[in-house]
Amino acid sequence: MMSDLNALDRAQLEKMVEAGSIVIECYRVLGKGSSNIVAEVLRHQGEFFEWDHYPSGDIYDHETHSQYYYHAHPPENRAHIWGDEHGHFHTFLRPKGMPSSIKPVKLPDYKKPQDDNDALTHFVGISMNTAGFPVRIFTTNRWVTGETWYAANSVKKLLPRFEMDLATQSWPTNLWLTNMLRLFQPTIDDLLDQRDLAVSDWEAKHPGINAYEDRELEITSIADISVEKQIQAVGQAWKQKIG
Repeated sequence: MMSDLNALDRAQLEKMVEAGSIVIECYRVLGKGSSNIVAEVLRHQGEFFEWDHYPSGDIYDHETHSQYYYHAHPPENRAHIWGDEHGHFHTFLRPKGMPSSIKPVKLPDYKKPQDDNDALTHFVGISMNTAGFPVRIFTTNRWVTGETWYAANSVKKLLPRFEMDLATQSWPTNLWLTNMLRLFQPTIDDLLDQRDLAVSDWEAKHPGINAYEDRELEITSIADISVEKQIQAVGQAWKQKIG
């Protein structure tokens, strides 16, 4: 999926150019030590088990209230549908990192969490190949991550607030994740719109079923990605913008 980058303003393109440079720099630094993004997350974590969160306990920035973890599903449950992967990152923002104007969708089964900071939103998952590089990004139905449901327009406003500004577990991985969401922000925006449409369509086609909890609807939108192609496209759009 390739959004119309030429429609973006100069300021956003500039942020995306910078994000692309940081992503490549993370690869360069990790490559000097024969490491990669996934290897950093799994470092010192012991044997890798499907479904477990890595690092143990997730990574949470107490200043920005961004959060992520890495895990894997049994390949027979996913590869034949979405494509091969080693595992994937899930990225989130908790309410303490949101402006007060952002509110959850008041779905019929909405229940306010006992801890206000538990009403987190999920941005996207990032699928990684066995070499430790990203191959696709995707959104999920509510039940998949146990998130609180926010409308796509709200989540898009929150996306620039995702920032892992700490060294735990790996500074390069945290920088990489932060800037991947910036580099692919227009694509993520499109996927979030598709997510809401997918759930709405599912609800219409399955009356009487809670679409947000239906295990038959897991991935709500998905796109193959290439960091190199995205950087090239952003660079071309940026050059046209500055004339």
